[in-house]
Amino acid sequence: MANSAQARKRALQAVTRRERNVAQRSLVRTHIKKVQKAIASGDANEAQAVFKAAVPIIDRMAGKGQIHRNKAARHKSRLNAQIKAMANQA
Repeated sequence: MANSAQARKRALQAVTRRERNVAQRSLVRTHIKKVQKAIASGDANEAQAVFKAAVPIIDRMAGKGQIHRNKAARHKSRLNAQIKAMANQA
């Protein structure tokens, strides 16, 4: 354990930040999975609605540095392409 007061404080800050980071990363993954589930169900309208809800969250986490901006763009692009392909098949 940390010996100085400063080191103790930094250790507590690290724990707090880690918990927040884990929660935010989980939120992004959950929304991506919701979109993928909607795509798999075949309902284009639901998939589009869930995708529109997921995009701001993905962008926000990319802006905060939780995920890389290119990774965020890749997720959005691939999910949108799948939704468009599903709409074209119908």
